[in-house]
Amino acid sequence: MFLKKSILLSAVAALFLSGCYNQPGLVEDTSYDRTKTGAATGAVAGAVIGYNTGKHNATSAIVGGLLGAALGGAVGYSLDQQANEVARALGTGVNNDPLAALDPNHDIIVSKHPTHVKIMFRDKMMFATNSSTLQPSARAKVEKVARLLQNYPQTVVGVAGFTDDTGSYEYNLKLSEKRARSVANLLAVNGRPLVKGCAWNKPIAPNNSARNRALNRRVEVYLYADRNQMTDPCR
Repeated sequence: MFLKKSILLSAVAALFLSGCYNQPGLVEDTSYDRTKTGAATGAVAGAVIGYNTGKHNATSAIVGGLLGAALGGAVGYSLDQQANEVARALGTGVNNDPLAALDPNHDIIVSKHPTHVKIMFRDKMMFATNSSTLQPSARAKVEKVARLLQNYPQTVVGVAGFTDDTGSYEYNLKLSEKRARSVANLLAVNGRPLVKGCAWNKPIAPNNSARNRALNRRVEVYLYADRNQMTDPCR
């Protein structure tokens, strides 16, 4: 009974703590979903650990819950903060609309997810046709992200390249990996990013028109707080 009450109190405290974070700014997403989730999860885990390793009383559970909330909330806030800072540096806002990827006018889309921040770069502003060399303006944008990552040494970075279905699969697989590696080489400030070439796997739209094929040609960067939460970007 004491444990249940302690977990509840810790979770409430976690949500209160997460609500204290606020960054003003026009391009900022203030929903802070990851902060709230991290704090609540940390609170529950901390309460259980505190109860089991302490004196099996409500006080131990509450203290453990508050510590867990602080740690969990810090991880979530870091992801929220990174999303806002990356968006600001790239001259855009955080856009979590799943339909944004279907709008060809969006050359860069920064979105927040429960476990990571994703940056999508359209191919047309990144590389010349059949090339894996970053164009100067694209290189400058990726370098801005790299400079921001220096403030987050614990962030784990993943980079994936995607093509349309023009040409052989083998050619596109190599091209997508080379393009991803060109971006990853600039982002190697916290260690070597995980690089994946996806060819035409996981298309945004059917490869049945020039417009749709252009949507599918892209490089995506993923910023994770925990390597164990990384998933295969090609699936």
